Amino acid sequence: MKVALVHDWLTINGGAEKVLESLLKLYPQADVFTLVDFLPESQRGWLKNTKVTTSFIQKLPFAKSKYTHFFPLFPYAIEQFDLTGYDVVISSSYCAAKGVIIGPRQVHVSYCHSPARYAWDLQTQYLKESGLSKGFVSGVARYFLHKFRNWDLRSSFGVDEFIANSGFIKKRIYKCYKRKAHVIYPPVNLDRFTLEHNKDNYYLAASRLVPYKRFDIIVDAFKQMPDRHLKVIGSGPEHKRLLEMAEGCPNIEILGFVDDAVMVESMRKAKAFVFAAEEDFGIVSVEAQSCGTPVIAYGKGGSLETVSEGVSGLFFPEQTASAVIAAVNEFEEQDFPAEQVNGNAMKFSEAAFHENIEKVVQKALDDNANL
Repeated sequence: MKVALVHDWLTINGGAEKVLESLLKLYPQADVFTLVDFLPESQRGWLKNTKVTTSFIQKLPFAKSKYTHFFPLFPYAIEQFDLTGYDVVISSSYCAAKGVIIGPRQVHVSYCHSPARYAWDLQTQYLKESGLSKGFVSGVARYFLHKFRNWDLRSSFGVDEFIANSGFIKKRIYKCYKRKAHVIYPPVNLDRFTLEHNKDNYYLAASRLVPYKRFDIIVDAFKQMPDRHLKVIGSGPEHKRLLEMAEGCPNIEILGFVDDAVMVESMRKAKAFVFAAEEDFGIVSVEAQSCGTPVIAYGKGGSLETVSEGVSGLFFPEQTASAVIAAVNEFEEQDFPAEQVNGNAMKFSEAAFHENIEKVVQKALDDNANL
């Protein structure tokens, strides 16, 4: 069985890339197709000798730093991949990857991290955060998002089986595409994030530093709690803003990008992990729990499935600094044994992920053979 893995883009090692890495472990002979591949050499060891095919966007001017500016071209670009030689196509999609074109003898299983949030239910939020809520440029952006939605819906018809990374995303898939989806949680490398009982006296927030992750309210909260120590790890467009917010606050460290060893050790030793995003799944919070580190999370989205309240962490009800402060104070009054927190992470193992993926792929093959 010849397998192709289609991924939106390779630029950083985020949660979606961890899913792709695990799919490559399950299908080590698979080829990878992606819009652009600018993953730094130091971060691509998991790709090994995998053949990676990119789209024409890879060669466009300024693509390395401005590839998202070519968003209107994504549907056309993804449709140009020649996948005729493959029996099974598995797309790892949060934007355009599921839009590849395949034939009737082929099977397409789409692992959907989310329908493109900025084109569907979070369009208004994204336009505001990008400064595009008004004016001529806003009108142009809305037009292309409208065109993308039409294509996104049409391209969903070419998927044989949808997989959602959480029950939250299962609902979003049905709302956008009117398609039912299997729920298979992303895999967590539980061997990489090992249990640690002896915690240090700091809180940790870590992920891509992008607006919707709401690091700003976490930093704002700890500015008002000078006796609590916060470390922020990650890179992205919010980095400079967070540095400015934390200026003059010795209890807040904005560390930027760190290597994997530092990231793992920081997560293992943290008193708690603070997570303020309405995330589709939030694999990083599961990684924290596998270290025995409890999670203080915004109580919406995938966090409701990854964090067990009172067992592996607790929730705050709104994305405000005051809500984070109240949750941290509540956390300080409770006890979360490391073994108990770690136990909640076990259901997200890579072995369970592989077993469930194989079942869905086999179902798609059987159903296609019986048409």
